[in-house]
Amino acid sequence: MSDTTHDGGLALSPPPSADEGLSASRLADKYGLTVSGARPGLFAYIRQLWGRRHFILAFSRAKLTAQYSQAKLGQLWQVATPLLNALVYFLIFGLILGTRKGMSQEVFIPFLVTGVFVFTFTQNSVMAGVRSISGNLGLVRALHFPRASLPISFSLQQLQQLLFSMIVLIAVAVGFGSYPTLSWLLVVPALGLQFLFNSGLALIMARLGSKTPDLAQLMPFIMRTWMYASGVMFSIPVMLADKPQWIADVLQYNPAAIYMDLVRFALIDGYGSENLPAHVWAVGLAWSLVVGVLGFVYFWKAEERYGRG
Repeated sequence: MSDTTHDGGLALSPPPSADEGLSASRLADKYGLTVSGARPGLFAYIRQLWGRRHFILAFSRAKLTAQYSQAKLGQLWQVATPLLNALVYFLIFGLILGTRKGMSQEVFIPFLVTGVFVFTFTQNSVMAGVRSISGNLGLVRALHFPRASLPISFSLQQLQQLLFSMIVLIAVAVGFGSYPTLSWLLVVPALGLQFLFNSGLALIMARLGSKTPDLAQLMPFIMRTWMYASGVMFSIPVMLADKPQWIADVLQYNPAAIYMDLVRFALIDGYGSENLPAHVWAVGLAWSLVVGVLGFVYFWKAEERYGRG
């Protein structure tokens, strides 16, 4: 039945639109519309991330400043916390359990402090990465920015904290007879490789932690196990001299042990190349590139899902 007007006349239907019958996807293609929050291409994502570099740096500095803002000693805890851990490990492992065999005290104490400081860098980066998305949902849901900015920013925060700690580490090394030489410059590339590795690992844990918040409760146990297996408190070749060689190789080539050894070799006079696994720099570079690149791609693939649901 045809529509009629109030005065009995026929009402003419409007002419059909050229867009009628088109699906939503075809309309979007026709007018260049995109899905809200859609994942950009990988290279476009990298460009967006580079464009937010000032935000990443400012966010990491703000987090570092706020970390100990309620403590009376403030930023001194950045150095005091790993130093106290090193003291506890020295009392238990160095004096009571005697894990310093094969090393003089002048070498063992800088060896231990270096191990604690360098491993703490990785440990805290991973722990912060797990919570970087789930712990900042308000920011993720309110603002549009590359979500990778958060785990990378937390890794950068831990790097800045380590640099503060390096003041104490250098003082310990000098105090026990390791004086500055050109080899100390090797600390820069070693920490650069470790930062790239840590960022990739933090990105992986950020994606996993965004959907499984309970992972944050499990990670301290995993990190503690990793620490004991990485030779923080003892020399792996010396302690495992009576064990099959493959066990020592597996432990020495794990990334945490690799980066600790590189920094120890750079700073400690009595810690020579005979203590390092073969091709240590190549292995350190490989770990940083593989974990850094794969971690970034793995995180990027879920970009549009962060903060939803």
